[in-house]
Amino acid sequence: MSHHLDSPAARQDVRLDITDLYLFRGERGTVFVMNVNHSIATAATGHEVPAGYHHEAQYEFKIDTNGDAVEELSYRFTFAELDQAGNQTVRLVRLDGPDAADPHAPGTLLAEGSTGRATETTVGLRLWAGKAGDPFWIEPDVLHAIGHALTDGTRADLGAWTPAQATNLFAGHTVYTIVLEVPDEQLLAATGPDNRIHAWAVTNLATDAGGWRQINRAGHPMIHPLLTQYDEQLGNQLNATLPADDTANYGKAVAAAVAGVVAAYGTAQDPQAYGATVAARLFPDVLPYTIGTPAVYGFAGFNGRSLIDNAPDVMFSLATNTAFTIGLTKNSVTAKPTRHFPYVPQVA
Repeated sequence: MSHHLDSPAARQDVRLDITDLYLFRGERGTVFVMNVNHSIATAATGHEVPAGYHHEAQYEFKIDTNGDAVEELSYRFTFAELDQAGNQTVRLVRLDGPDAADPHAPGTLLAEGSTGRATETTVGLRLWAGKAGDPFWIEPDVLHAIGHALTDGTRADLGAWTPAQATNLFAGHTVYTIVLEVPDEQLLAATGPDNRIHAWAVTNLATDAGGWRQINRAGHPMIHPLLTQYDEQLGNQLNATLPADDTANYGKAVAAAVAGVVAAYGTAQDPQAYGATVAARLFPDVLPYTIGTPAVYGFAGFNGRSLIDNAPDVMFSLATNTAFTIGLTKNSVTAKPTRHFPYVPQVA
């Protein structure tokens, strides 16, 4: 899993559980995609889960424009309750400067619309929210073996498993997605000369005391499967904290976990140094992207994340310093993404 059902707090209401974040070049500008509320949750939790988006929550794309892992720009989505037809009114605001980190700031209203229908503003911004096929794929046996390896400091024990046996755990499953396409000039105005941004997604839930509680956070894919499959307390901590604090909070632990696996494989002369290098690449947990360029989350480097990038192979190989494959590709998904807005595979 990328971030599916990644902590006890997220499982309490999966409408707030961010399964994946994508960031790539679209038809007109830069595209941000956040997926939540995965259909596999019904089986995982043992009860029927609500459809759509939580009407007392904020869904935000956070954008750091100067490399300090603190947001200077946020796009916030909020939703009304489901109507009789199963649709929800959606509202989008933009928050700049200090307001970008303030859940109480009102922001500037950019658009209002409804789920299941595209909305476009006069300045070229486009948004779409609704039910979609999950574009992510994962092999469960490999997933669990990697989780145990990182937890126990061992090689991944796959027994007699081979890539020919691979199955996609998420084939046929759905998510509720939020797609935002922003004209490049609106982002470039806030970036430095390298046109580089760092993005992450969060969900916040209103509290009875009138505040907001951060429930879920997603940047790089596969962070939680690598590190928190068997440490749910760490999963809650990662989701509740801020990217700027990641290195101090989790850097040493992640470096040690990676070093243990690499030492077991014998693929680095200095496993501790390799572990520190991996931790430095993953933290702060934000997704880097250069505006206007093709996105690829690959072995050579991280530049956004497209809907067809093989994140599991990349991250499992990075964490073990060993060539790893889960035996699946973009063709393993049931519903295929498209090259046209809203890019995600829409389903009824």
